[in-house]
Amino acid sequence: MTESVSKKNWTRPVAIVLIALAIVAALGYGYASPYVALNRLKTAADARDAATLNEYVDYPALRASLKQQVGELLQRRIEAQHSSNPLLLFGAVIGAALIGPLVDAYATPDGVAALLNGMPPSGKPGEAPPPAGTTDASATPPAPAPVNTPDNSGTPAASATTAAPPESEQPASRPQTTAGYRSLNEFVVTWQRSANGERYAAVLQRHGLFSWKLAAVELNDSGQ
Repeated sequence: MTESVSKKNWTRPVAIVLIALAIVAALGYGYASPYVALNRLKTAADARDAATLNEYVDYPALRASLKQQVGELLQRRIEAQHSSNPLLLFGAVIGAALIGPLVDAYATPDGVAALLNGMPPSGKPGEAPPPAGTTDASATPPAPAPVNTPDNSGTPAASATTAAPPESEQPASRPQTTAGYRSLNEFVVTWQRSANGERYAAVLQRHGLFSWKLAAVELNDSGQ
């Protein structure tokens, strides 16, 4: 009898500790779950893995968001250009008629990859996401290595170097990316593309306890 009571006294604290550890682990994974989902989503998008993307993208919600956001972007341009340039206004009207094809183009693996690599839609007529393998235009390509060319005497000439392009032609710096919770059920990744406020965001929404899906974008064409 004494041995049974002693065993109970020993197992109860262990059980409490194990339960507490399980709760802490679940809370930790729950907090980290959108970061895990974002990493898997990015990997699947870059690989154009349509099957995996179906698990991490809510395509109907993304289509609705793209349609609304691109429509609002074009509306802002129409209002800004109404009194300044009739030709630009005409182009914006044409672009409004092409929202459907643009949405169809971006609600695809190529489009999701573009959204997650700093290349959101700008609302231009006929716009489509860049093909696989294209990187953000703001990325700086590596400079070519110097080349030693021998002259007629067989003596190597001075190393040739490539002159840097003018400042106006140099690519912009890469977008600054931040990610974090907006609410318990929304996780937002934001790309700040310039100092004047040009930015956009991808919104992941919670599905169940630990699952997240890309469901919306937020476009801001400040500075465009």
